Formats: sequence, C-alpha cells, structure tokens
Amino acid sequence: MQTESESLKNKFDSIIFDLDGTLWDSTGNVALAWEEARKKVDYVTEAITVERVKSITGMAYDVIFEVLLPDLETGKRDHFKAICAQSEIDMLDAKGGDLYPGLAETIKYLASKYKLYIVSNCQRGYIETFLSHCPVAEYFLGHQCYGTKGQPKAENIKDIVNDHQLHSPVYVGDTTGDRDSATKAGVPFIFANYGFGTIDGGAVATLGSLGELAELL
Repeated sequence: MQTESESLKNKFDSIIFDLDGTLWDSTGNVALAWEEARKKVDYVTEAITVERVKSITGMAYDVIFEVLLPDLETGKRDHFKAICAQSEIDMLDAKGGDLYPGLAETIKYLASKYKLYIVSNCQRGYIETFLSHCPVAEYFLGHQCYGTKGQPKAENIKDIVNDHQLHSPVYVGDTTGDRDSATKAGVPFIFANYGFGTIDGGAVATLGSLGELAELL
C-alpha cells in the first residue's frame, strides 16, 4: 500500500465510494443478464462476455452501450439497453454480486469514524440492489448515480458533498474516470488497485485490498 509520507488519518470527515470494482464485482452476473437480453433480440450477434463487461465497467450507462455497440442504429441500441437494464436488475436482485473480502468489517469500522456514501455511474436502482445484498447497508448514509439525473460523476460527487454538508471528503474508486471525476469535484482520490482499472498518478493513496482502507484511515 502506497500512501503519502504524511498520514491520512484524521484528515477526512467522510468517504465516498465508487461501487463496481471498489465494493463489489458484479460483472459475472451482469454478463449473464446481458447475454439473456441479447437472445431476446435478433440484431445483436456478438456474445456478451465477462471480459466485455469488465472493459466498460465504470462508464456512464448510456456510454456503455455506445462503446459495446457502436455500429448499431440508435433506436435499436436504446431498445437493447432498456432490455439489458431490466435483465440486469432482475439478475442482481436474485443473485447479487461478489462482495470484496473484508467489506463488512471494513465498512463497520470506517462508519465509526466517517460518514459513508456511494456515487456510481450505474443505472437507477443498481445501488439499491447492491445495498439489498450488503450486510452493512445501514452504514451508508446516502448515494447518487448516473441514472438519477443523467449527470457526470463529478457532479454527483458534488451533490453528495453539498447535500450532506461534507467538509473534508475523500473518494475511493478504481478507474481513471473515478480519479478525474473526484479531481473535478475538488475531492482527494484513493485508488482501489484491486479493481478493474489503472491510473497514472493523481491518488493520495493506493489500496491493494478493501481491507487496507481501515489501516490507512
């Protein structure tokens, strides 16, 4: 774990988490859901695999399908996205995703010192689905996502900061997009190196596991 030379303990009053690649990995079941959706239409021919889902994790929900299906006519893409969205929620309601090791203990410990929130680029209802499978859901005091207002992650981070009157928040995420969004929102960034992305600097600390966050903060 790499940190600043100066300790980060007691520097923050709150922690805002990304979801996919930071708190859980749902890519296996999302791939199953989208593949089921693909079989309901006759205009998407390439199989949707876990690898393809991982490659777009963290993008805004609309952008995901533009990247996956760049040559598909807009109307058909929107239709397929809607089918995938419902299939995804149904699948995750039933099966959930893989919570990262140490999540329950880490969140419970951090909640004794910090206010905890979630900001994700997911569709509306996705964070609620995560919370329904999370054994420590009650420790998260609020959340915001792309599907609520259709706005960039940086704006959603700002909304959480402003709505909850946070004075010294830090954002934890696993992609370059997370880092850039936190930076635009004026919030320090901690990189979850165990997730799906890579970065080239700009983090105040790097985590090898979620549990390391309790040691760091």
